[in-house]
Amino acid sequence: MHDQPWTTAPLVAFDLEGTGSQDREHEAILEVGIVPLADGRPDMRSAYDSVVNPGRRIQRRPWSSPGLTNDVLGLAPRLDAVEPELAGRLNGATVVGHNVNVDWRLLSLRCPGIHPASLIDTLKLARLVHGNAQRRSLTALLAYYGLDDEVTKPTGGQPHRALWDAVGAGLLLGALVRALPHGNSLTVTGLHDMAGVSLCDAEQTLPLF
Repeated sequence: MHDQPWTTAPLVAFDLEGTGSQDREHEAILEVGIVPLADGRPDMRSAYDSVVNPGRRIQRRPWSSPGLTNDVLGLAPRLDAVEPELAGRLNGATVVGHNVNVDWRLLSLRCPGIHPASLIDTLKLARLVHGNAQRRSLTALLAYYGLDDEVTKPTGGQPHRALWDAVGAGLLLGALVRALPHGNSLTVTGLHDMAGVSLCDAEQTLPLF
């Protein structure tokens, strides 16, 4: 299976928004976004996203995701109600995300029953493609490849919301692969060699700069 083209593999782009690492072991998930990739592109027909009630009031911080107010969060389902949907979509899949270790660390902490097959990091792949260039954030890379509208139109959202970032990671993966010298013949094995991240390294994160 790993010798198949990457575009035919069961890849799922994923993002979550949390309260922030300053909360340490009390960090909570506030929103999740999942979109499977079909032929290397996000399949919006099968996308899923949900705001998550953290069970407590959240202090607003400069990096807080837009729109995730306490009023909105208070009306959302709790994580235990959302987790079965996450498990059904992520278990056994190859999960794609931008700086995916950050999201996987929190997801594995809060939902230890979820077991993806592997992780693909678009930040790691971007560093391979662009070397030491300073474009590291998801929004900067999407702007560089002219993909802003392709993310915003189908999601109706904005950066730092889970579905927007998940779709953005899925689109970015395709753009980065096409930028590789032999990207059109890339296999699943090759993609993992270049951008794979160990599930066991969930506590390690890659700095953006």
